[in-house]
Amino acid sequence: MTTTTKDRPATGSTPKTWLRGRSELGVGALLFLLGVLVLTDALTLDADVAGRGPVGPATVPVVVGCGLLVVAVLLTADVLRGGRGEAEGGEDVDLTEPADWRTVLLLAGVFLAFAVLIGPLGFPVAGALLFWGAAFALGSRHLHRDPLIAAGLSLLTYVVFDKLLGVPLPGGPLMGVI
Repeated sequence: MTTTTKDRPATGSTPKTWLRGRSELGVGALLFLLGVLVLTDALTLDADVAGRGPVGPATVPVVVGCGLLVVAVLLTADVLRGGRGEAEGGEDVDLTEPADWRTVLLLAGVFLAFAVLIGPLGFPVAGALLFWGAAFALGSRHLHRDPLIAAGLSLLTYVVFDKLLGVPLPGGPLMGVI
């Protein structure tokens, strides 16, 4: 009985080199974990079936969680059988260039600052800082126009959600003014 090179593992092959080019496995694992999380959360909801009928608050999360699990398994099976995602043809991105970490870190800082400031300052002020900071991080340098647009957009968002839709947002110091 003879063995072919196909039957033997490649010399020098490590799990790290095997995973190279199979990044979709990470996406499959993430989708699987997200599906388990959604299903766990949905199945632990305290819902009275008799009071709500057969379709309760857990119905949609269970369907979404099952869908995530199915997509994760199908994606993983496809990648393990040699399937690869198609390269982006319509994007005007040079994949040989390194990532712009400055922009990524600035945006992460802006979102973190928003999360910290929304409680004490309220949504209108924290939202204005978020919108202005995101515009600045993404390259806009209109120092007079951008803060005005950010303030207007933040106030409009606050009014639409808080007053029209009834979704309470923290008003902060401006609570009595708006």
